[in-house]
Amino acid sequence: MNRTTGGGLPAGGEDKVALTVEVCLRPESQANPSAVKAATLAFLASLSSVRFADAALAPQPGSHPLLDAHAQSIRIVDVGDKLPAGKLLLQWDVAWTVLVYQLDAEGPADDDEGEEAAPSYREWALPATEFHGMWDALYYEVEIKQRLLRYATSALLFSESRVNPQLISWNRVVLLHGPPGTGKTSLCQALAQKLSIRLSERYTQGGVLIEVNAHSLFSKWFSESGKLVSRLFAKIQEVVDEADTLVFVLIDEVESLTAARKAAVSGSEPADAIRAVNALLTRLDQLKASPNVMVLTTSNITEAIDLAFVDRADIKAYIGNPNLQARYEILRTCIAELQQAGIITDATPLAPFSDAACPAEPAEGGSGGGGENVAANGSGSGGDGDGWCSMDAEGEQTQQLCVPLSRCLLEVAVASDGFSGRTLRKLPFLAHAAQDFPGGRCTCHQYVSALLTAVDRERADRATLSGCM
Repeated sequence: MNRTTGGGLPAGGEDKVALTVEVCLRPESQANPSAVKAATLAFLASLSSVRFADAALAPQPGSHPLLDAHAQSIRIVDVGDKLPAGKLLLQWDVAWTVLVYQLDAEGPADDDEGEEAAPSYREWALPATEFHGMWDALYYEVEIKQRLLRYATSALLFSESRVNPQLISWNRVVLLHGPPGTGKTSLCQALAQKLSIRLSERYTQGGVLIEVNAHSLFSKWFSESGKLVSRLFAKIQEVVDEADTLVFVLIDEVESLTAARKAAVSGSEPADAIRAVNALLTRLDQLKASPNVMVLTTSNITEAIDLAFVDRADIKAYIGNPNLQARYEILRTCIAELQQAGIITDATPLAPFSDAACPAEPAEGGSGGGGENVAANGSGSGGDGDGWCSMDAEGEQTQQLCVPLSRCLLEVAVASDGFSGRTLRKLPFLAHAAQDFPGGRCTCHQYVSALLTAVDRERADRATLSGCM
């Protein structure tokens, strides 16, 4: 079961800064979400000041017993445009919005009525444990996450407000396209999770994510494909008919549908395939009549996307490989996770990207530049461990330069230019697996050195693979 509720203080003036706080209830909690919201507002009112940089909040033990017993986490997750990063805000500067939710841990339910008994879709109750924290773990070059949030909020508001669709057209269809491994599917799942929390006051039954297996919609039997599509969307419509439920339909790799349609036109596929795709387009159009549903689609092959899909998409956003800042932050969060797990034995903090790329004062003997011009060569004697560690073939420390550790991680981010987010998140494991660390444990600067070696090896492996093709 998942429960959510929202609410907050009125803005009360143009000088107020809007801060959104999400409270995640413990799995075993049976507390009334409204009571938790009231207790959270009381806790926030007791704060004399707050910084957005301090995203995680925790009351003093014993000061708010209800929160101590039932709140798993309290986090600032969103701010107004008026707030510079890290700015100190006094209590009267803030307009709070509090959202309380509880994660569903039951996992997805599968439907097995696709071709060859393959599941035609998977269904999650939102907010789901599987997607918890995914939104914050995604990094992109542009503010695509904020763009999608604003779009989705407006699209659902227009539908609920009964704006005449004959005068103003919107379809509540999103198309994310780009190379494989860039997090398109994860972004769709995270968006559904985030909106199910943010719009919890309007949709009291929570959210549902239905992930369609597009490949299961085509049958080897004549005329069966159209029936599979109709059967699938009839089930989806049953969920959508619950007006208090927010429904997201995710069609991953939508080009598999459009490619089949093009092949059918050219004569290389049976006419049944084109009927199936036409049935799908018709069903998508029918969903427009329901204000509580949104269709999220992804594609890896832009040239295979049929214009019929493109015309229906309100947003057609390109999701590319992460830029330098995103690569750095992905690797930094991975290292923080390994520190928390005890695999990296020291808790050496790594500075955020802005401090690593543009330090106030370069370390003595190190590089003082910023951006992508990062030096890792030079010489120096050992220090306190907050520097670069070169390792020989046996994994022994041979040299340590007086370059801050964050700058060394920045060099790893520079070297991994062109890698997808999926590859970047595999590098931390590959870096560890390639080294014979005593007991599997290592220091932070040893690990960052191993990361750079893993990047070089990954690039060499790719070059070898390309030469064989």
